[in-house]
Amino acid sequence: MSFRNRRHVLIASLFATLATARVATVPVGQAHAAVFSLQHDIDSILARPALERTFWGVLVRSLEANDTLYALNAGKLMMPASNLKIVTLAVAAERLGWAYTFETRLVGTGPITDGSLEGDLVVVGFGDPSVGLEGTGSDPFDVWAERLKASGVLAIHGRIIGDDNTFDEETLGPGWAWDYLGDGYAAGSGALQLNENVVFVTVGPGQAVGTPAVVSISTDYSGLEIRNDLKTASAGTLTAITTRRLPGSARLELRGTVALGSARSVHRVSVDNATQFFVNALRAKLIAHGIEVEGPAIDIDDLPNPPSRQAGSLLATYRSPPLSTLAVRMMKASQNLYAETLLKTMGAELGMPSVSGGREAVRSTLESWSIMPAGLIMIDGSGLSRYNLVTPESLVALLTRIDRTKQLRGPFEDALPVAGRDGTLEGRMKNTAAENNARAKTGAIANARSLSGYVRTTSGEPLVFSILANNFETTTDVIDRATDAIVVRLATFKRQN
Repeated sequence: MSFRNRRHVLIASLFATLATARVATVPVGQAHAAVFSLQHDIDSILARPALERTFWGVLVRSLEANDTLYALNAGKLMMPASNLKIVTLAVAAERLGWAYTFETRLVGTGPITDGSLEGDLVVVGFGDPSVGLEGTGSDPFDVWAERLKASGVLAIHGRIIGDDNTFDEETLGPGWAWDYLGDGYAAGSGALQLNENVVFVTVGPGQAVGTPAVVSISTDYSGLEIRNDLKTASAGTLTAITTRRLPGSARLELRGTVALGSARSVHRVSVDNATQFFVNALRAKLIAHGIEVEGPAIDIDDLPNPPSRQAGSLLATYRSPPLSTLAVRMMKASQNLYAETLLKTMGAELGMPSVSGGREAVRSTLESWSIMPAGLIMIDGSGLSRYNLVTPESLVALLTRIDRTKQLRGPFEDALPVAGRDGTLEGRMKNTAAENNARAKTGAIANARSLSGYVRTTSGEPLVFSILANNFETTTDVIDRATDAIVVRLATFKRQN
């Protein structure tokens, strides 16, 4: 009796009970050569020797005919990596709305007298992840400085205080690996965030073999302490640079080698205290605009008697771009910080400003959409945690819901990377039928790759798919090529009449 045979209903129903079974996808009366050819071709892609030890979960459905064209381990829980952002964004758009914006407030705790603020200047954050991001026009510091001067404030006889108490103090997601916390993609989230909570470290070779590499940092306000253990190696050797920063530590260690004569490289690294980074930079900007600041910049959590955010006078406000705009960076660049912020924001809307509160918001929303919780174990918002698990069935069900919900569909699909054109798919599937056709979210953590989204066939039939690969020992480019080959095959599919 063949494991792969789906022509007989009896065989299909038997194998549906097995852990690795591929379910019967097309009722016997509707089966035709084109569908069987598609299934055979996908089977052949996944049967390549280099993929022998890879565990795959695949599901392809037609949004038009509402039938399943291919399924393999579609009901199995797997690590989704950044495909989890599909869940986070969909629920955030439903609960918050695409027009949702983040607010940041500037509050003075004393009167303004003879050109001086007689008190502290408190910046109250509500989680805006886009403040100070280069090229977005979302840096309010210059505007605040000029607005204060226009209000007659030329001196602040107090401190610059960062109020980050909109969220809890857990900045890192559960299950994040300690060895990547120094990298920019693992920056912790908070209610006050600047430049995505990263700074840039530039590394170049020293003057001779064996000398320390040359290291510089993009700002004086990061709070990081750089320990440079990088050495200059012989010309032509491999440059290998790793970062290390333990949780709660401001010490960033740089290790490895830099080839003599090699070009300088720039690395995004995370800051330890995003609130302190924010107020350090704000204080410096106010001074640069000619406003005297007597007191230090300080995180509100370091004060024994912090000021109440209800006290004082509102001096300025700033609102982020809408969620529909923020979603583009979150999905196309796979920006983890945005997803973590959205998860906490959804929790705060329920009165639980934490990751666990956000998970409750997701759970209740998915249940209202009849997407059962058994198909999703959600731990963080970004997919960076290795504790996250999801089934291809759940992702396809959610993507189907999005496509069939008018208020969700447009901005969500606009935010997805486009094959061969932009985002994390810019260099993939070029010069194929999938280029400028497939829109899908990528995902990548160690030993897990994923791609889920939409593609149109040769005849224009819209398909939804989820492709997850776990537990592989081959290189990631081999996994990506197999995944892309499946999507390209879907783009060339055409039903026979």
